[in-house]
Amino acid sequence: MFHVVLVEPEIPQNAGNIARTCAATGCVLHMVRPLGFEVTDKYLKRAGLDYWHLVDVRYHDSFDELFEAHKNARFFFFTTKGRHRHSDVSFQDGDFLVFGKETKGLPEELLMKHEGECLRIPMFSEARSLNLSNSVAVAVFEALRQTDYLGLKECGELHEHKWSDLTE
Repeated sequence: MFHVVLVEPEIPQNAGNIARTCAATGCVLHMVRPLGFEVTDKYLKRAGLDYWHLVDVRYHDSFDELFEAHKNARFFFFTTKGRHRHSDVSFQDGDFLVFGKETKGLPEELLMKHEGECLRIPMFSEARSLNLSNSVAVAVFEALRQTDYLGLKECGELHEHKWSDLTE
């Protein structure tokens, strides 16, 4: 299982979509305060729909608190300032995937401390960045791909229907 870390997220719809991604993939969601919304915000719940009971959400008062509690874990910081592609890292079960707030990203001081673990999702230089929830999905599914989608259902099922059943 991977850990998704949102440092000071600001937009409830993004957090809700990320929670839904975590629910579908078994990732733990860590939210570092201050949050730019109330956890009871209707937009947050609407974006997460009926998946909230499937998400393991943990709240932290600071990134340092989270980092200290998981000293032996591997942390990767997703940023447009990263010098390494997200797909060039060999992810392992238990890794922490860290994302910053929508308007500013992760703090420069944090990135400087962990320069070797800063990752970039490739995109055109003219584009400022991807939407936060899209970035999380790209990162999570790359990590899951590398670990052979451990624990996830990989095959769907089609149900036979007669054409007349569908048109009535």
